[in-house]
Amino acid sequence: MRKTLLAFAVALAVSAVSSSYVEAATVVPPGNRNAEQPGVPGASAKRTKASNTSFERKYQKVIDLLSSDKALIAKIKSTAGRYGIDPIHMIGAIVGEHTYNVDAYDRLQSYYVKAASYAGNSFRFGYKDETIAQFLTHSQFAKCQSKKDSYSLWNCREDVWEDSFRGKTVDGVAYPNNRFSAVFFQPFYAGQTFGLGQINPLTALMLSDMVSRTSGYEKLDENDAGAVYTAIMDPDRSLAFMAASIRKSIDDYRSIADMDISKNPGVTSTLYNVGGSQQRAAALAQKNRQRAAGDQPLLPEENYYGWLVNDRIRDLQALL
Repeated sequence: MRKTLLAFAVALAVSAVSSSYVEAATVVPPGNRNAEQPGVPGASAKRTKASNTSFERKYQKVIDLLSSDKALIAKIKSTAGRYGIDPIHMIGAIVGEHTYNVDAYDRLQSYYVKAASYAGNSFRFGYKDETIAQFLTHSQFAKCQSKKDSYSLWNCREDVWEDSFRGKTVDGVAYPNNRFSAVFFQPFYAGQTFGLGQINPLTALMLSDMVSRTSGYEKLDENDAGAVYTAIMDPDRSLAFMAASIRKSIDDYRSIADMDISKNPGVTSTLYNVGGSQQRAAALAQKNRQRAAGDQPLLPEENYYGWLVNDRIRDLQALL
């Protein structure tokens, strides 16, 4: 009985702390902080030009896909609800990805067909002759073994890559001066993302525990590249990883920067595009700590991708 009462008291205390914490968070209001759209990277513009299309045509194409597919919208709403986020955040990420990074297929079924084409393919994650399993045996990664969840584990490994391997020669192997995900997790070509949500394989591995816990999908294994690609190519599972990524960004900004970004899909879309929500929230928090007492806190700003989402928010809301 005493244990039950103690557990109840702890739960009440945690609830009270959580409630006061939520109330203290600075709400990032809807809309853009920048009057004009920030510059679109040259690589995105080059890819679009090479495809003999334009950003506006790609935008209209993905809007048409979403507006004509009620089943997909229903899945987006259901998945968003499971992760406790507004579905507009997922709509924004899909629209941003398919406007600036890839062309949308004409119908959802095409994504399933594309996903099926990767099922059973034999490829691996690695760099040259070194598999990811072999690479992670380097002593520098020993400090990551204590990490209990997939997000902390792969963040630790990514930090080790940045500190000890990126652009350096280690044990006779010269490693490229490039991102961990581009060097070890792109067996076809660097920078490649896949599926409806355009998920990066490393991002999927980071979010594997959350997706498994929330959606019930099997946890991913870096030694089974085919299963990772199947997960991020399949539209249903891709939506789960997308929602998990957005949920993580919202949680990181609340817990690290004391910012509630849940009302601004342009900011969540920006973070979906650029990644690194923990590091970016920490950098923002540091800037705000250095401001004079009484100054209004600096707010996170949208990039070109998030700016479009906020600018066209009425179009996107109409889809729901």
